[in-house]
Amino acid sequence: MNNWNNNFENGYQTAAQAENSLTLQRYVAGVMRKVYGKMTLGLLATALTSYLMLSSPALLTMLFSSTFSIWILFAVELGLVIYLSARIDKLSTGTATALFYAYSILNGVSLTPIFLVYTGVSIATTFAITAGTFGAMTIFGYVTRQDLSKIGSFLIMALFGLIVCALVNLFFRNTMFELLISCAGVLIFVGLTAWDTQAIKRMSAEADPSMVGKIATMGALTLYLDFINLFLYLLRFFGNRD
Repeated sequence: MNNWNNNFENGYQTAAQAENSLTLQRYVAGVMRKVYGKMTLGLLATALTSYLMLSSPALLTMLFSSTFSIWILFAVELGLVIYLSARIDKLSTGTATALFYAYSILNGVSLTPIFLVYTGVSIATTFAITAGTFGAMTIFGYVTRQDLSKIGSFLIMALFGLIVCALVNLFFRNTMFELLISCAGVLIFVGLTAWDTQAIKRMSAEADPSMVGKIATMGALTLYLDFINLFLYLLRFFGNRD
């Protein structure tokens, strides 16, 4: 009888654990849907902004005829990302989301020149390749049981190295070095997509439910940046100039 009771209790505990695990999986999946939803809206805002900018040659000329205005635009974008990342705990969910979409719109402005440099077909092709690559890596990051945190530290260091190399090459304009930088950029952001996805998933499972909205916004910003950078580096390989 004691053995039967023990087996029953063990079976009950196992069933309860399985139910809790399933509930957690559904909860995390719900958070990730919000992440991807906000990210998608951010990409749409970027694309729409670029499209509207193309219809205003005068505005394009005013913004991009001066190096100073380009640096100001870049500084504002960088400031938004830094501010949002640093103040996310103190911002309301609505404010954080609004700042993310504001960044997406500004990024649409800064990316407009690529539509003047590359053909529409090559941009569309590169976007499709980027979407497929991003989709495969974010799925891998979500479902894998491997701990990707070890490669995450390496990728962050590699990213800083990539930025330094890109800045140096601004002065030397070495074509071969630029090709190597582009190859490294693709590999780094492919890895970051998987790592960031796993990190967002883990954060969603461990964070307080009141933080869901903010996690969704920061997760969307993180994956948005991965997608945009991967697209830009791939464009250097698949983009055909007008």
